[in-house]
Amino acid sequence: MVRLQTVVTLLLIALSCALAPASAAEKHPPAPTDPHQIADPLGANIGKDHGPAFSHAQTPGQPTLPEVAEQVTRTRSGLNMAWMLVCGFLVFFMQAGFALIETGFTRKKNASHTMLMNLMVFPIGVLAFYLCGFAFMFGGVNAFGSAFDQFGGSKLLDSGLTINGWHVLGTKGFFMNGLFDSQVLAVFLLQMVYLDTAATIPTGAMAERLKFSAFIWMSFFLCMVTYPLVGNWVWGGGWLAQLGERMGWGHGALDTAGSGAIHMVGGVTALVGAMVLGPRQGKYDREGRARPIPGHDIPMAMLGTLVLFFGWFGFNTGSVASAGSGVIAVAAVNTMLSGALGGFSAMMYMMYFHVARKPDPGICCNGILAGLVAITAPCAYVSPTAAVLIGIVAGALTTWSAEYVEQTLRVDDCVGAFAIHGVCGMWGVVALGLFACGQYGAGFNHVSKIMVNGKEWTGGALGLMPLGAPAGTPWGYSGQLIAQVIYAMVVFLFVFLIELAYFKFYDKRWGLRVSIDDEMQGLDIPETGCPAYADY
Repeated sequence: MVRLQTVVTLLLIALSCALAPASAAEKHPPAPTDPHQIADPLGANIGKDHGPAFSHAQTPGQPTLPEVAEQVTRTRSGLNMAWMLVCGFLVFFMQAGFALIETGFTRKKNASHTMLMNLMVFPIGVLAFYLCGFAFMFGGVNAFGSAFDQFGGSKLLDSGLTINGWHVLGTKGFFMNGLFDSQVLAVFLLQMVYLDTAATIPTGAMAERLKFSAFIWMSFFLCMVTYPLVGNWVWGGGWLAQLGERMGWGHGALDTAGSGAIHMVGGVTALVGAMVLGPRQGKYDREGRARPIPGHDIPMAMLGTLVLFFGWFGFNTGSVASAGSGVIAVAAVNTMLSGALGGFSAMMYMMYFHVARKPDPGICCNGILAGLVAITAPCAYVSPTAAVLIGIVAGALTTWSAEYVEQTLRVDDCVGAFAIHGVCGMWGVVALGLFACGQYGAGFNHVSKIMVNGKEWTGGALGLMPLGAPAGTPWGYSGQLIAQVIYAMVVFLFVFLIELAYFKFYDKRWGLRVSIDDEMQGLDIPETGCPAYADY
C-alpha cells in the first residue's frame, strides 16, 4: 500500500511539472546564429525562413504573415523530403528486379549463388557507404557552394579537399559522425539505394564463375572508392560539375539520376571484371566462336524487367527531390517513353534486321533496360520528342554492342551488363548535351548565364539540337555537349583503370575464380551450401 501511494505521488508530481507554465527563457530560447549548421534529427529546421522579419497588422489570435509564409515553406520542404524518401523505397525495390533478371538469365545450377549475390550486395553497400562512401561523395557538398535547399538547406557537409580550386573529394561524415540530421539522412537513404544499383550490375556479368568471397571485396571496393569518387565529381560539387563555372562549358557535367555516375560505373566495372575473370567453361569453341548458354528461367527475367521498369519511375523522379516541381512529370513521361521505345527498337531489330528473325525475349528485356538507362541522365532536361529518339537509339545500340563484346572482344558478359549500362549509360550522358531544351537547370553549378551565338542565355541547360523545345530556343550551342563528352570519357577511363588495377591485384593475391570442378558442378553447393531447387 505504501509503495502504491509513493507511485501515485510521483505521478502527480510529474503531471504537475508537465502542466506548469514555461518560464520566459523556455518560451523564447536564444536562437543560434545559423540553425542549419546544427544537427537537426527531428527536422525542426526544415524549411524555416531565416530572412528579415516582417511587420503586419493582425487580428488577435491569428498568425502573422511571416508565420504563414514559414509554415507554407516548411510544408513544401517536408513534402519534398517525403517525396524523395518514397522514391528511395521504390528504387530499393528495384533490387528484386535485378535479382530476378540475373538469376533467370543464368543456369539452374547457379541460381542460389546468383540470387545470394543480389541479396547481400545491399548490406555490403550500406556498410561501405556508412563507413566512408558518403563522406567521400558528399562530405564537402556545402563547402563547394551547394546545399539541400529543397529541404531548407542543411549546411553540415562543409569539409572537402580542393586542388588549385578544383574540388575532388569530401572529407566529412565518416561513420556518419556528426550527421544526425533529418535532411542529411534522407539524402543518405536515396543515395544508398542508387549506389546499390551500381554495385549489383557487375554481379550479373561475372556470374557462374566468381568466388563469393571475391564478390564481397569487389563490392566493398566499388562502394567505398570507385562510386563515391565519381559521384563527388558530378553530384558533390566536384571538378566535373565545375566545368561550366570555370571553363565556360554549359552548366558543367549534368546527370539527373546517374546514366554516368551510376550505370557507367557499374557497366564498366562489369566489363573489366568479366575480362579479368575470363569466359565460362564452354562459352567459346576452339575457333573462338561464341556459343549460346541459355538461362534457366526466361519468364523470371522478364518479370524482373517489369519490376525494374516500375522502380525506374522513382529512380529518375527521385533525383529531382521536389514534389512541387512540375519537372517530375517531365522526367516520368520521358522515362516511360524511352524505356518503351528501347524495347520496341530492340524487338524490331531482332525481327527484321537480325539473322534470327525472331523477337528474342532476352533482347527485348535488354532493350527496355537500355532505354531506361539512356534516359536516366537527360530525363529532366529533354522533351518527349528527344526521349523517343534516345530510346530508339538505345534499343538498337545495346543489341549491336552486346554482340560486339561477345563475338569480337570475346568477353563473356552473362547478362549484357556492359552493353546495357556501360554503352547506353554513355549514350545517355552525351544525349543530354545533344538534346537539352533549356527548360530545366538554370543556375545549376553556379552558372546563371551563358553566351549562345553571341547572345546572353539565362535559361536552363541547352543542347546542340534542342528537339521539341519552345519556339525561339537557340540551336547550335556546343558548350554543354563538350562538358558531357568530357564527363563520359573521364568516367570510362577512370573506372576502367582503377577497377582493372583492383581486379588484377585481387586475382593475383587471392584469386577471383572458382575451380573448374566447382564451376562444372554448379556454384550453389560449393559456394553457398544450398541448392536453389531441391529436386535438381
